Amino acid sequence: MQNRRQFLRNSALAVATLAVPKTSFAFSGNKRHSSNKMKLSWTPYNLQLNHTFTISGYSRTTTPVVLTKIEYEGLEGYGEASLPQYLGETQASVIDFLKKIDFSAFNDPTHIEEILEYVDGIAEKNTAAKASVDIALHDLAGKIIGAPWYKMYGLNKADVPDTTFTIGIDADEVVREKTREAIGRFHILKVKVGGPDDKRMIEAIRSVTDLPLSVDANQGWKDREQALDMIFWLKEHGVVMVEQPMSKTDFDNIAWLTRHSPLPIFADESVQRLADVERTKGVFSGINIKLMKCTGMHEAWKMRNLAKALGMKVMIGCMTETSCAISAAAQLSSGLDFADLDGALLISNDCYNGATLQNGKIIATDLPGIGAIPNRAISFGRD
Repeated sequence: MQNRRQFLRNSALAVATLAVPKTSFAFSGNKRHSSNKMKLSWTPYNLQLNHTFTISGYSRTTTPVVLTKIEYEGLEGYGEASLPQYLGETQASVIDFLKKIDFSAFNDPTHIEEILEYVDGIAEKNTAAKASVDIALHDLAGKIIGAPWYKMYGLNKADVPDTTFTIGIDADEVVREKTREAIGRFHILKVKVGGPDDKRMIEAIRSVTDLPLSVDANQGWKDREQALDMIFWLKEHGVVMVEQPMSKTDFDNIAWLTRHSPLPIFADESVQRLADVERTKGVFSGINIKLMKCTGMHEAWKMRNLAKALGMKVMIGCMTETSCAISAAAQLSSGLDFADLDGALLISNDCYNGATLQNGKIIATDLPGIGAIPNRAISFGRD
């Protein structure tokens, strides 16, 4: 049994690795070789939410981010670090990390794996800070090559799942108001649960619409049998999937819950990076990949392929983000089981144009790179 498991693991890892586009080789005819160095700059920015956002544990009305830019031979690649409080990163910590990056040893931005290996080794964690560099680097490399990343991945940008629209924990009338805003624009809603009034939340939504629902407990449920009872009740009320029902470290009880659940159970907080994927096999039905957790597009692509090779479902998710980071995630969403890419739709001051909501789906643009451009002047610096 152990030999078989090891064989499966090695095979899956091989699939995940080989599926990553070897940009610096496959597109060598289009590369620009130059002694000009890449220049990294950044600026803090605060996202203003349309509504107070409450999940199991806390509420917020803003989300801090750090916007990044990498310049090379007259081209600019854009990136972003989104910083919800549970990640443990701040604008100050991101900027401190970015100040440590020295691109002087690299002459070619399309050497993505080599550059990101260096960036990842600067310090542990700092995953959103690393994602901001990864996204900007992918955007820049795509512009050098002249293609959007979904094409380089070999994906069909129209073959994407409907995105959920997130409704946080709130009073009944606010929940109904948010639900009404979503009708006609979205085909599935995501409901934050894990508090004392989960059934009330669902019933408030059901008083307005019968759209399919996903729920995210954000580790809020504590007892597995009570959680299972709730999942059966949720299924009767049109819920189609459950995300992170219990503590991210409580694998035994989550595995039991997954075995008995009538709905697929997805890992969010329990899976951060590529190294976490294999151990979720048999514990969860699928994983939720977020660029801010896994250091960006490069590792997200590997996680996607590994999870699929292991026979798991895959969801692409987001934090509250501008259309910069959302556009990057949209490049990866084709062929997945679920998408939660509404982050830029939840804010009033998006400073990028990029992937757009079309018939309930977030669709990437055909611009090269990640497909996002600033819609206002952004002052980048290094201080």
